[in-house]
Amino acid sequence: MTIVQPLRVLVLGAGFGGLELSTRLVESLGDGVKVTLIDKSDAFMFGYSKLDVMFGRQTYAEAQLPLDRIAAPEIDFRQETVLSIDPGRKQVVTDRGDYLADVLVVALGADLAPAMTPGLLESGHEFYSPEGAAGIRTVLESFSGGRVVIGVLGGFFKCPPAPYETAFMLHDLLDRRGLRAQSSIHVVTPMPKPIPISDEVSGAIVGLLDDRSIEHWHGAWITHLDPATRTAHLKDGRMLGYDLFLGVPVHVAPAVVLDSGLAEDGWIQVDQATMATRFPDVFAVGDVTSVPVPRAGTMAEAEARTVADVIISRVTGSAPPPPFAGQATCYIEMGGDTVGMVDVNFLSGPGPTALFTAPTREAAVQKEDFGASRRRRWFGLD
Repeated sequence: MTIVQPLRVLVLGAGFGGLELSTRLVESLGDGVKVTLIDKSDAFMFGYSKLDVMFGRQTYAEAQLPLDRIAAPEIDFRQETVLSIDPGRKQVVTDRGDYLADVLVVALGADLAPAMTPGLLESGHEFYSPEGAAGIRTVLESFSGGRVVIGVLGGFFKCPPAPYETAFMLHDLLDRRGLRAQSSIHVVTPMPKPIPISDEVSGAIVGLLDDRSIEHWHGAWITHLDPATRTAHLKDGRMLGYDLFLGVPVHVAPAVVLDSGLAEDGWIQVDQATMATRFPDVFAVGDVTSVPVPRAGTMAEAEARTVADVIISRVTGSAPPPPFAGQATCYIEMGGDTVGMVDVNFLSGPGPTALFTAPTREAAVQKEDFGASRRRRWFGLD
């Protein structure tokens, strides 16, 4: 990396990774860095806030955090759509301009591809986008009971616990409305168990599903939905009818990333220690990478801290930071206003580990504190 003053860092994507990286750089380097942050959206939403919107804890507007209110004035936020990325030149073209960077960081996340599952757009609903979650809130308000299928439609998806959280919260909602006895809830997923690296965590989630009579089919792939019969068809020949289908769509890397030459086998390959790509001074963090860790906001944030520390060490001449450890804490809604916690470590030991903390209401407060601390740090909001 050629050190110039100020160092021009271009960050693509204002999610967990982009926000944490940008904030950390301006905090640590001050006038020594010029950070430009580009995102096509005008607002950020925590991933878990989609469930809050779906189940009436927050309105869609309340869950939105406007990106033009980013706390650090040194961060130059641009609401623009990225049209092309030239990683060799570290050049980015958007619908409003052309950018050259000294350091480029791609944090564009994964796109949802509901059309890749035939029938989903015609007779199902996705709940993984903010707009999809808001739409399902209206659907649930008029739902009068019946068979609900929560289907994971691809092998890689954001926030692995989310389908189970949805099932628990839906159980509570139907129970409060007196509709649970006349309804069934099914979770269908290609994952072999809820949290593959931990029998303890998986067992706890399965136990809660069983306690609530929520059916779960693991290692099961849904190939398509038949809108005429409202039936989900599986690879193994089984079929499952539904009155309401809530889908986790197939995830893909954004087209602009696939077209850039950065992606290999569908995702950006990086050095797991530093998040560096094969292109000099080009990094990638979050869901767009192929790092063998969960696709989760907390993990993207941890990856971003590693990239920030790598850049800071090069600019200041300090010792290189330790390699990315693949550590994060995940909060899991487990019904009854309780939250469980899973502390995962994927890369710093002999093998992946997960430490489970049973659900409590105190953990729900910790989850709220987690969100509040990010709102303060990134947006200056109480």
